[in-house]
Amino acid sequence: MRIALLAPLPPDQNGIADYTGHFKAALEINGVEVVTPLLGCDANVQSVEACVAAFDWTSVDLAHAELGGGRLREFHALKLLRQRYPNLKLTATVHDPERLIWRPAHLPWLLAWTERFPGLIQQAAVVLSDPLTLRDERRLARSLDRLFTLTNLGAQCLAHRMGLEPGRVAMVPHGNLDVAPVELPPTEVIRLLYFGFIYRGKGIESLLEAFAKVLQSDSSLKARMRLTLAGGTAAEMAFGASGSYLEELRTLITDFRLESNIDWRLNLPRDEIAQVIQAHHVMVLPYRESQKLSILGAQRGTSGALSWASACGRGAITSDARAFAEEVSNGNGMTFAQGDSNALAEILLKFARQPDLASTWGDRASSIGRERRWSSIGRRFHKHFDELCK
Repeated sequence: MRIALLAPLPPDQNGIADYTGHFKAALEINGVEVVTPLLGCDANVQSVEACVAAFDWTSVDLAHAELGGGRLREFHALKLLRQRYPNLKLTATVHDPERLIWRPAHLPWLLAWTERFPGLIQQAAVVLSDPLTLRDERRLARSLDRLFTLTNLGAQCLAHRMGLEPGRVAMVPHGNLDVAPVELPPTEVIRLLYFGFIYRGKGIESLLEAFAKVLQSDSSLKARMRLTLAGGTAAEMAFGASGSYLEELRTLITDFRLESNIDWRLNLPRDEIAQVIQAHHVMVLPYRESQKLSILGAQRGTSGALSWASACGRGAITSDARAFAEEVSNGNGMTFAQGDSNALAEILLKFARQPDLASTWGDRASSIGRERRWSSIGRRFHKHFDELCK
């Protein structure tokens, strides 16, 4: 089988590129030949049209895209392929259900002038044009042969919002690397870890506030509890940030008097990720839903960081954003209401006083990690692709 993969790939700095790199390798291990006709293609329509025109699509059995992260290139390519090659099998993994792209590929001509004014004016234009965006998403979704999500909740929400008949959406969980197990560190010092791209919207402010409340409520923990902030700082974002977010975090840390309890591991090299995760007792992911995006729908995806936690045999404390509650519902962690620093503080305090939870959660996380190894996920996708092509 030969497939065309329409997706970002490393060294692009975003979570979908990381996912796609492992996904491509897993397919190739299972005997699938993978070509990448959009590699080096810009996001604008003219560039996508040129890349699509330059490739022989009759040479592949199927084209598969990774949709999400505010990217439009793959959406453009799928639309063109369905128009020009009506018999070509097309599939996509939707990383941010319940929508495909969330913002218009093109603003209507009456609103196109707002593109010169980034900020509230342009965001208002995105909201006003949303009925057209949703119609465009539904048209493409209904033309695809199969769509995939990483969670069951995501599959249900995507099928409902896109108006898809049963069987058109399949859930295949996020794959995990095969990481050698390492024992938990000693519990004399409780080590918490935030891991992932560091930018606004991840709720790190809530984590710092909750951590400060825990240390204030029990002064003995000041010498027994540490938090590491680890991950990349150059993620691609749908909406640009203003000012230096890292400086804002450092200011918060100073205001909360946490300087002696915080460690930083910025732009962590890939070959050190597992080592850093396994040097901690639990991962904490305090994500918040975007208030701007909530006008357009609800994100029901998951996080690559959670897959790392499972692969490394570590539990997770997460907010109830996205589909995190589903991901930690198997005895591998706990959830709290997003943005509720008091609720998070209560869980962190409980964890500090019952460190055996790290072992209980970690054992279950290890089991999930083994079940979702990329080799197994590759076989599941291969089976889906094979069914479609036959």
